[in-house]
Amino acid sequence: MIEVKVWSLAVDEKNQFPVVILQSLDGTKRLPIWIGPPEASAIAMELAGKKFQRPLTHDLLIAVLNGLGAKVRRVEITDLRENTFYAKIYLEAGGELLAIDARPSDSIALAQKAKARIFVAPHLFSTELDALMQTDSAPPPGEADDEERARELK
Repeated sequence: MIEVKVWSLAVDEKNQFPVVILQSLDGTKRLPIWIGPPEASAIAMELAGKKFQRPLTHDLLIAVLNGLGAKVRRVEITDLRENTFYAKIYLEAGGELLAIDARPSDSIALAQKAKARIFVAPHLFSTELDALMQTDSAPPPGEADDEERARELK
């Protein structure tokens, strides 16, 4: 597994859906995953360090897990089948490690909120995609910062 971080959030111009772009910690690989607007908003707000006045779904789940004495230990994006990504959330509770099947978007949002590590299976990175994504490795001058992206996604 390759450890990644959330590198950026964007909106696919073709279908107007949010895309979260994960980048390996060494900066050599990137993986875009199309996600829903609620998950994009949760990720964007966490990246910007902003909190909603009332807990949203991901905040609520973290509060419930904490109340039960469980912790999000890691998230793994494990597979891609029929254009659908698969993920697992690893929770530690009562000395046991539990693997929970989940959508990558929810998994990433929870990892961001829980400050948990995110990993991607190596086979999900393709050389063609890496080459395409690497052509734009640094955000252009004047590109929206995380807070502005969060406002746009909201």
